[in-house]
Amino acid sequence: MLLVALLSACAPTPADDEARFLKDLEAFRAAKDLAFHESDSPIPPDKRQTLLPLAYFPSSTAYRVPAVLRVSPDRVSIEMPTSTGQRRTMQHVGTLEFSVRGQSLSLGAFVEAGSRDLNRLFVPFTDLTSGTETYPAGRYLDLDLTRTGIYLIDFNRAYNPYCYYNPTYDCPYPPRSNRLQTPIRAGEKVK
Repeated sequence: MLLVALLSACAPTPADDEARFLKDLEAFRAAKDLAFHESDSPIPPDKRQTLLPLAYFPSSTAYRVPAVLRVSPDRVSIEMPTSTGQRRTMQHVGTLEFSVRGQSLSLGAFVEAGSRDLNRLFVPFTDLTSGTETYPAGRYLDLDLTRTGIYLIDFNRAYNPYCYYNPTYDCPYPPRSNRLQTPIRAGEKVK
């Protein structure tokens, strides 16, 4: 955790890039709303009037934090239950260690078992907003793999799994190790 603290101290101040951060986040959210109006949207046409535009917590640089990935040497496979009652086999790539609002936290990072593409990490999680302000089954983050093992976790980009919009989607539930015991009031909410 010392490395996470050092990274936090060396990171640019929020004032340095806050305007760009807010502009990029606003564009990202607008593009997602637009895409969810398209014919291949996970939101059925009869629910778009109710669910769009998507609901979000106010953007906050406090939920945009550096993290260190502690790579798992054995890359254990685990089975995650899903929203349709299936089980999805995922490979544990490692554990992301970071701090939010002064609290040290960690989340497991995964890829589909057998996947040849390890360039994108899947980070499902729940927190103390799950079931009240956010989707009860949790939310997701996707992170592009870095060569350094240093990541920028932006909870402002945390999103609801597609099964929130449409129960026909098969969404993995976060494992017990990814249940944060703190509220993460960033990213998508429920309406």
